[in-house]
Amino acid sequence: MDGYEKKEHYDEESLNKISSGYLDILKEVGEQPDREGLLKTPIRAAKAMQYLTHGYDLDPNAILRSAMFKEDYKQMVIVKDIEVYSLCEHHLLPFFGKAHIAYIPNGYIVGLSKIPRIVDAFARRLQVQERLTTEIRDCIQETLKPIGVAVVIECSHLCMQMRGIQKQNSVTTTSAFTGEFLKDTTRSEFISLIQSKLH
Repeated sequence: MDGYEKKEHYDEESLNKISSGYLDILKEVGEQPDREGLLKTPIRAAKAMQYLTHGYDLDPNAILRSAMFKEDYKQMVIVKDIEVYSLCEHHLLPFFGKAHIAYIPNGYIVGLSKIPRIVDAFARRLQVQERLTTEIRDCIQETLKPIGVAVVIECSHLCMQMRGIQKQNSVTTTSAFTGEFLKDTTRSEFISLIQSKLH
């Protein structure tokens, strides 16, 4: 076990409670939960909610520690265009986009697949994009102790696009840096690299 497990099972007691809540919601919005199309909706929605918040069951630091390797490499390592799917804690509506993450090793590198996995571990919780950005940064900094960490996240928020101000083309960008990335030259190199089309 590397601290990461795709959620394929459900907590039955919790599932029943969440399902009951969704049944009440359907009634309150004026629906008829006993009609054919909605008969299984409460349990389906409960399973979806458990899956979308399974990050609470994951330990992001353990995910990184499971694949740390000694390596004398001190240049920038970037994993960009990592898909992000999360739920806004204010309205329980999705926000989604991409994360771009870099670190400069200081004696240890990490298996590349672990970086998207810690993004998922934090994103699969009720979130705000600002906190998600700093949680990812801090996890990498605390566990790997690199020379520096950079995180940039770009997301569309359905709480802005479907309701409220209803601006469908708006994108929110957040960033967080430590160490060498606090320097203009290093940060500029990172920004240039995540914007380039090398692949």
